[in-house]
Formats: sequence, C-alpha cells, structure tokens
Amino acid sequence: MRIAIIGKVLLMSPNENQKIGAALVVGGGIAGVQAALDLANSGIKVYLLERSPAIGGKMAQLDKTFPTNDCAMCIVSPKLVEAGRHLNIEIITNSELVSLEGEVGHFRAKVRKHPRYVEMSKCTSCNDCTEVCPIFLPNEFNEGLDQRRAIYRPYPQAVPNTFLVTKRGTSPCKNTCPAETSAQGYIALIQAGRYQEALDVVKEYNPFPASVGRVCNHPCEEKCNRGKLDTPVSICSLKRFVADWVYEHRDELEKQVTPHAQRVALDVPKEDSERPKAKVAIIGAGPAGLSCAHQLSRMGYQTTIFEALPVAGGMMRVGIPSYRLPRDVLQREIDEIVHHPDIELKLNSPIRNINSLFDAGYSAVFLAMGAHEAQKLGIPGEEAAGVHHGVPFLQAVS
Repeated sequence: MRIAIIGKVLLMSPNENQKIGAALVVGGGIAGVQAALDLANSGIKVYLLERSPAIGGKMAQLDKTFPTNDCAMCIVSPKLVEAGRHLNIEIITNSELVSLEGEVGHFRAKVRKHPRYVEMSKCTSCNDCTEVCPIFLPNEFNEGLDQRRAIYRPYPQAVPNTFLVTKRGTSPCKNTCPAETSAQGYIALIQAGRYQEALDVVKEYNPFPASVGRVCNHPCEEKCNRGKLDTPVSICSLKRFVADWVYEHRDELEKQVTPHAQRVALDVPKEDSERPKAKVAIIGAGPAGLSCAHQLSRMGYQTTIFEALPVAGGMMRVGIPSYRLPRDVLQREIDEIVHHPDIELKLNSPIRNINSLFDAGYSAVFLAMGAHEAQKLGIPGEEAAGVHHGVPFLQAVS
C-alpha cells in the first residue's frame, strides 16, 4: 500500500465574507496549464494539481499536432517552463483531489499527495540514478511500448524536472522474512551481475549472509509469487551464492572502482565530537547480539559484547553441526563484525548483575542470551535414561 500525505489547500480567507485571490486548477494538461497561466498573469494565486508526476498531459506525449503537423513539444514546452517558474503558480504533482467543500469564493480542498521517494530539493536531474537502477518497468509515457527504470522522470522536459521511484507496496518475500531483507532488491542486482552491491543490500539487514544462506528455512520462498506458476525463486541459495562469490573474488573486487569501493573509501571513522556519547553493553555473542553490535557500530556507537562461552556465535556455533554450517564460514562472518574498531568482544565473561553494567558507565544494555534451554514436552518418561533433549544433543554433537 502506498503511503499518502493528506494536505489542505485553503481557497478562502478567515473572514468568510471576504473573497481571496486564489484558484485551484485540477489537471495539468495543456488546458490546465494555460488556465493556470491566464489566472496567474491576472494576479491570482494558482494551485495547479496534477495526478501524474509531471504536468503536460497527453500533449507532451505527442510528436506532432493536427492539422498543422507542428512539433507538439515545441508548443507545450515553453508553457510548461513558464508555469514552473511563475511566482503565482504552485505546482502540486503526484497528487489527487480528495474533496472540495464550500461555495464560490470560499472553497477548502483536501489533497492526497503520494510520495516520490526522492527529495525534490536535492535532485539535480543528473540521470545517474537510472544508470544504476536494476529494475525495469513498462513505460507509461510511451504507452508501454518500451521500458523504463523503477526510478525515473516521465520525459526529459518534464516539469518539475525531478525523478521519482515507483513503489508497489512490500514484496511477499520481504514481508515474510524475519529480518525484512529486501530479497527482490538483491536478486535484481544478482541478475544484473552486480554481486558486491547485492551483498551490500543483504548486509543492510543481515550481517550473516553466508551462514543464513546455508541454514535458513527460507519462509520467503513459500510466499514467492513465482511459486504460483511453477517453483519459487531460490532466494536462500542466491543469498549463499552471492556471499560466497564475493568472498572468493575479494582480491579482484578491491581493485575495481565500484559503488561499494567508493563507499568503503569514504567510510572513515567519525570524529569524537560526532560520535554518540552513549556506550552500549550487549549480553550474548549469538546472532542477535552480533547483529545488534553491527548495526550500532554503523550508527557510531561503541559497544561491548559479553559472552559466557569461550567462543562467539551462540547457537550457530554450538547448536548447529559443522556439516550444516561450516565453522570457517561462520568464523569469517563473526570476524568481519568484531574487528570493527567500535566493537569489543569479551569471551568467558558471564554477567551476573545487569546493574553492574550501568555502574560501569554503559547507557543501555541489550539482552541476547539466546535459546540454549531445551523445550520439554511435559509428557511422562521424558526424563528417563536414554532420552536426549534436542538442544543438549545438538550442543554435544557440534
């Protein structure tokens, strides 16, 4: 579901008996633009409301006009530019009229404005975003005869000349994923052969792509729309593939000038004055604790992880056998997290009293002790000799 902002356009003065010089023009086609210009040139404040992302309407889509066969854009473009620059015209695009109340001279309009997902004040219309966007959609401006990117502007001379993103709600795979990973995003990047960027998308949500790619029960695939046709997309296997591929090609990737390399080059430690003053203690070095430390370090927080066991990894290390989750793969991803300068890992450090952490200067404590206790069934005989509960058995095996 698209998020919308409801706003009100006031076309009346506080004194209802006094008319004010403001008008609402609904529709940003050539007729609406011309009407807005005529009103604005008469000294009237005009709100030009258009449902699409840019004004111009159908005429902007035409090549020639009938019967003179003149260039359509040559006629309409100067009017669009004039409307965009006119001080008496406020253009409200990507919006629709919800209600109009009142009477002549005293109207109140309610407008629903849909998000563009791009800050118009910061967009320079450089077109760089479309060059890296991996998603293609039917181009409505050309009546679906070709494709456009998910981030786009309707046409080169569009007014306003800023880009926007087409969002069609949350994908079923992301909605089902416990980590809310944008599976559709990294799959599109994998399809485009941009493996490092695909891994970056995964790590935005999950710092263990190689490990999770081996042991996840992938509920996302159960909700995949492709499964209604034949078989679901192998989302989990793709995550594992891209994590392994990037690791195997890490030396050659370091030599390439990629968006990832540029981000790493700019990712300098924050100055002490820019850092959050609060320190965070994390109890437990399992997947939850390590993920918390990873996300907090990206925000500039200093964290200390206290782990009672002699190894980090929690149930991933002591509860999953090595044939399911190779130890070197898991350790590699743990090292990537704990080697961050803002993260300190203390093994063999059980915490008996949380208050002692606050006394030590920590502003917050994240509890991530894990699920090391076996869930018992509560049936007769489960404590009999020879009966082994799941968690202790897995810990013994691993």
